[in-house]
Amino acid sequence: MQLEKAKKSRAKIKMALQGSSGSGKSLGALLISKGLTNNNLSKVAVVCSENGSANLYASLGPYNVVSLKPPYTPEKFESAIDLCIKKGMEVIVLDSISMIWEELLDYHSKLAGNSFTNWNKVTPRQNSFINKVLQADAHIIATMRTKQDYVLNQKDGKYIPEKVGLKAIQRNDVDYEFTLVFDIDNKHNSHSSKDRTGLFSNAGYFKITERTGSKILEWCLGNTLSKEDLNVKINEALSLSELTKIYNDNPKHQKTLNAEFVAKKQQLEQLTNLKNISNGNHTSN
Repeated sequence: MQLEKAKKSRAKIKMALQGSSGSGKSLGALLISKGLTNNNLSKVAVVCSENGSANLYASLGPYNVVSLKPPYTPEKFESAIDLCIKKGMEVIVLDSISMIWEELLDYHSKLAGNSFTNWNKVTPRQNSFINKVLQADAHIIATMRTKQDYVLNQKDGKYIPEKVGLKAIQRNDVDYEFTLVFDIDNKHNSHSSKDRTGLFSNAGYFKITERTGSKILEWCLGNTLSKEDLNVKINEALSLSELTKIYNDNPKHQKTLNAEFVAKKQQLEQLTNLKNISNGNHTSN
């Protein structure tokens, strides 16, 4: 146990996409994954419990798929997360965690005895899964199906059901566990219903793109350098490895400062070649 300074570079986003069937949750998760990995989908794995739907978007790139079979227990999802981490995945898409809750509800309904006390056999399994998600050393995007939620309001002495919005098929408080939650409607428009990053709080409705993931990655890396400050860092780079790290850590400015990156790369390569030639001449003498 030790104290250490908080570092944004260690942040891994834990986010959820919720919407009805066909709203575009799976595609949205993959587009965000592209941005989170700088377009390296080989570092993305989809844990699929939706009858192989994860394979529908293979044209996007070479992402990986872990296909689960029923029953969709939280323990299966935990094992899948462990597998993905072991294989070096940087982004894990859980599609969808609504299947976990439905499985747990079914399990609870079959338990004998007191219904209330039987939750003591269910809740620890749900909590174990959530902890696995939060502690995983990877970005995790969970999808959740939604259904229309209703409340009973009294009107003229009668109770009338009224729509109050969409409710995710998962434990009621599960959205509290995520840093970022996007609600997606049937026209594929998104808005943030929870946002600890501050990136999308005032964005209104928007379409999820690869850039959405890039913005989240920048936040995770803590990139606050201006274009001018980053240009100074490029010029001060002393090696190709240092320049590469600067490039990878700043996706926001990769296009705008591409010429500066290329020029510095060529300069460092030339210096390296001159050094190698000099060392060779010295050896020959």
